[in-house]
Amino acid sequence: MRRRVLIVEDNDDARRLMHRLLQMWGYDARAAEDGPSGVEAALAHRPAVALIDLGLPGLDGYEVARRIRAKTGAAVRLVALTGYGEPEDRDRAADAGFDLHLLKPVHPDRLLQAIVDLAGDDSNAPVSPPPSDPTGSSPGSPAGP
Repeated sequence: MRRRVLIVEDNDDARRLMHRLLQMWGYDARAAEDGPSGVEAALAHRPAVALIDLGLPGLDGYEVARRIRAKTGAAVRLVALTGYGEPEDRDRAADAGFDLHLLKPVHPDRLLQAIVDLAGDDSNAPVSPPPSDPTGSSPGSPAGP
């Protein structure tokens, strides 16, 4: 069975790109464009990992994480995937229940490794990383911890 990954991202282009990458890597990818639909999708589909932007309409990513945590415990691993990179942003993300905080733009290799690590199973990982970086970011781009 393919591992499920949820993307909660309000930027259409970023959401579509991540969805395509996840499908290319063999994941069962779902997407939501705002906070309320992200919570709903997480509860309905129970992904192994949820990639959540912090600056979402409806409910911010922090509240999305708190609500998912309240209903699922640690069953869904949560990744803050955001442009908010200050130490207080990382602290707020951890306090809200995120397992990991990645700074945009994140390199696809780093994103894949985070998903593999958090899902606890590398059966969906490709044998080699994608041949090119479809995000256009350079290897020196900030990619979080």
